Amino acid sequence: MNSEKIAEKLGSWIKERVSAAGSKGVVLGLSGGMDSSVAAVLCQRAFPRNMLAVIIPCHSTNQDIEHARAVAQKFSIPTKTVVLDSTFDTLLKALPDDKTAPDVSRLAQANLKARLRMLTLYYFANKLNYIVVGSGNRDERALGYFTKYGDGGVDIQPLGGLLKGQVKELARSLGIPQPIIDKPPSAGLWEGQTDEGELGFSYDELDRYLASGQASAEIKKKLKSIIAAAEHKRQPPPVADLEL
Repeated sequence: MNSEKIAEKLGSWIKERVSAAGSKGVVLGLSGGMDSSVAAVLCQRAFPRNMLAVIIPCHSTNQDIEHARAVAQKFSIPTKTVVLDSTFDTLLKALPDDKTAPDVSRLAQANLKARLRMLTLYYFANKLNYIVVGSGNRDERALGYFTKYGDGGVDIQPLGGLLKGQVKELARSLGIPQPIIDKPPSAGLWEGQTDEGELGFSYDELDRYLASGQASAEIKKKLKSIIAAAEHKRQPPPVADLEL
């Protein structure tokens, strides 16, 4: 299936999900990355008058903010900007910090950013009777590479069945600016963070594994471990069986 056909089918699917929810439109976070840019354009096509992209910087890079605004301007996407820097700082001051485990502390702070963004999106969704659209792709879903109740806390995931390479092809077809397509994928959780640097392998290798099961023994071992550890992210919370 070519990229234009995929875009048409995903646009129809978004409309169907909004109708099924009894909602009026869609809201999503526009981060300046490729995936959120693609999701935003698909939503704009589906709901040109009833969609909102929220730019939610939280100690974000200027480049990401500029890229988000560039996409919004090129495709006439309505936006709101909510700066969470001071909100994040205030909340962090109220929370204890474990100086003995800096890596754990950094991850906890990074997840806090994602969850604050989720709160912001659902504020607008509730206010407008919209549903929240995520931008997670198949790679991220398979690995559980998202923040539980953060960027994973959405109503629909239109890109959830597409490999990263397929999202890139769709981005080119839709006319997403090339600098956004070319820059290293990053969740923007801390300075210098990139997805591939954090994972320890490339999206091309992950795409190949998910599509065909082919990978080096080392990467297969790492992937199976990551997928198993994140299984809880892909499942609803367990409910106790009182008949046990």
